[in-house]
Amino acid sequence: MAEADTLWFSNNHRDYSNQYGNDAGFEFEFYCQRCSDTWRSGFEPYKAARAAGWIRRAANMAHGATSSIGWDVANGVDGLVESGWHKARDASFKEAIVAAEKHFNRCGRCTSYVCVRCYSPDRGLCTNCAPDLAAEVESARTHGLVDAATAKARDVGASMAAEVDVTTQKQLVCHACGHETHGAKFCPECGVKQGAPGTCGGCGSEVGMNVKFCPECGQPQ
Repeated sequence: MAEADTLWFSNNHRDYSNQYGNDAGFEFEFYCQRCSDTWRSGFEPYKAARAAGWIRRAANMAHGATSSIGWDVANGVDGLVESGWHKARDASFKEAIVAAEKHFNRCGRCTSYVCVRCYSPDRGLCTNCAPDLAAEVESARTHGLVDAATAKARDVGASMAAEVDVTTQKQLVCHACGHETHGAKFCPECGVKQGAPGTCGGCGSEVGMNVKFCPECGQPQ
């Protein structure tokens, strides 16, 4: 294959081309592989498809939509559209690639294609491989502030833990209706009082909530 026929391109693009219809044509969108900003090549009509549509409509009007002549003409023009589609698309894509090269640069280290704002021309690198010093300093300053404040908040929380009751058992789900209580003394759904299992007044065994008789000695609760 001759070099002129070779199509070199990156995968940082989307193809919005249409082969048929009134909007048949070519359009390609290229995007920065760092920030995802996009650039479009602009719509280029696919003249063969538009001409085929006009011929098809004219044939149907002249011979009727169900006539064999109109059918044959429609198939013929569709064949012409399909046969020329790939060649016309590749030609349009080549032009779009040349135009996109003015808006994107290839990083010399990671080989990503990035926009002007994500590229350092004096280094030939994207800003992922060659970060902006001022931006990195400000980011580090903010992260340091957050880390220090978080550590201070943990210390405050640790001092508050002395006031938290961690020994009393909490009822997290209402024993009457099954609604979550989050440790409240009364169920926020049905109002039933919550609590840890009780103790049998007869034998001292632990009994669950809503138990009418002690499972050990049978005494009413």
